[in-house]
Amino acid sequence: MTDSTQPAFKTCDHPFAPQMEFAFTVDIDLTRPVWVEPSSMGSTRAGIWAAQGTFEGPRIKGRVLPMSGGDFPLLRPNGVIDFDARYFLEADDGTVIYLQSRGYRWAEGDAMERMARNEPVAHDEYYMRVSPKFDVPEGPHDWLGKHIFIGVAEKLPQANRIHYFKVL
Repeated sequence: MTDSTQPAFKTCDHPFAPQMEFAFTVDIDLTRPVWVEPSSMGSTRAGIWAAQGTFEGPRIKGRVLPMSGGDFPLLRPNGVIDFDARYFLEADDGTVIYLQSRGYRWAEGDAMERMARNEPVAHDEYYMRVSPKFDVPEGPHDWLGKHIFIGVAEKLPQANRIHYFKVL
């Protein structure tokens, strides 16, 4: 997929190329999925709940509120997984934050099959990116609702780890 010696985000010399800043990483433990096969929208739809998790970054840390939502991905006929995740975070100061995220995962070769069997797969063997939106009250974390973010995700056995970057 990618050359592991290259940075995850390549620089671009375009004058309007966005810069990014690391915001936080979320670790989410997932439940076993439920399946709709075949669905009216594609070959397979799943429901996977966010059982628990944590998040941490330079300006914020906390937990994923257990069973507050999940991901409802659609497996397209071409093998691309179309994510639609929604769940709640709770910052250490008690602030509740709604996260809604859309994105895609795909791979070449047998990487998708290995992930489906919950086998470890190196992050450079697949593409897994998300674009979140946050609904957050005014206060110390309202910066989440004022910026665009990109998430670079890792598929772990029965979990996801998503590294979020704020677009400056």
